[in-house]
Amino acid sequence: MTAFQELSFFVYNHIKSLVFYINIHYHKHNYISVGNYHGQKNITFNDIAKYTGFSKTTVSRYFNNPDSLTLKNQQIISDALDKLNYQENKVARILANGKTEFIGVIIPNLYLHYYSEMLNQILKTYDTYGYKFLVFTGDDHKSTERKYIQELLSYKIEGMVILSHTIPSRELASYNLPIVMIEREDQFVSSVNTDNYMGAVQATSLLAKTGADILIHINAEFSPQVPSYGRIKGFSDICEEYQIPHELILTDTGRSYEESSLILKDLLEIVDSKYQGKTKGIFLPNDTFANIMLNHLIQKYGQLPDDYKIIGFDDSPVSMSSEPVHKIIPPILINRKTTEPSH
Repeated sequence: MTAFQELSFFVYNHIKSLVFYINIHYHKHNYISVGNYHGQKNITFNDIAKYTGFSKTTVSRYFNNPDSLTLKNQQIISDALDKLNYQENKVARILANGKTEFIGVIIPNLYLHYYSEMLNQILKTYDTYGYKFLVFTGDDHKSTERKYIQELLSYKIEGMVILSHTIPSRELASYNLPIVMIEREDQFVSSVNTDNYMGAVQATSLLAKTGADILIHINAEFSPQVPSYGRIKGFSDICEEYQIPHELILTDTGRSYEESSLILKDLLEIVDSKYQGKTKGIFLPNDTFANIMLNHLIQKYGQLPDDYKIIGFDDSPVSMSSEPVHKIIPPILINRKTTEPSH
């Protein structure tokens, strides 16, 4: 299992914890749910009761607390639903018990393969837990994300999964909803994180062993409270401890694939000119950027030049098609808050 799969596994299981937390914080109500099939008459609990010979209370227990019935009686009711072409009316259920079964997701963008694959893993949990997801991309704008959160709240969501890092955890905690964050500042809410620092140490050490004359790390500027800052810190600490020539380039890395590609292309020209004749080891903050850098080098030189060594971070699926780019598979750290309910 790769680190990305491990992180996805932890996210999957933390959504399980989120769903469990949601369930124990809401009362289960009895409700009468109706349905129809291709214009046929609505099927009511009374119809099901008549067909099976059970009471309406027993039918209601099948929907609200099936474990309270024997397996035999569960099967009888299940078979009756098939015969009657019963289709549950979700709107009626929501109105009856107030549970929407919606979880909101705020994600920075979908062009970074890490986010798109993480979203894919989140959506896969529907088959297991039955919760639906309302997804918004915030593009790293606080005002936009706040607007989206208000929109989500209007749909009476039962929790949120946040991959964006623009809104502080204190503000998110004020919404009084179960919240899980991924790779984000987590002083007041739960977060699932990788060991960014150790991953950066591994990446920097590997580049140093390739015989590069200068090591370069390109990244956006982050607050030390954001887990991704560990990549910057790990790179700097190793270079300074072992007196390795290095340059740290912290800059706006763009809000779209096109912007990021242009920025990295310009940085490549600067690095090419500044360190001409030297072997350059470049540590990119994610595998998407490593892939972009590799493409620019191949477009410029027809192949990956011997005086360039490229390494990415994340082990996201795009790295599979980016050979000979190195990739770092960081160990996973789970913040202690991820074992506690969000408040």
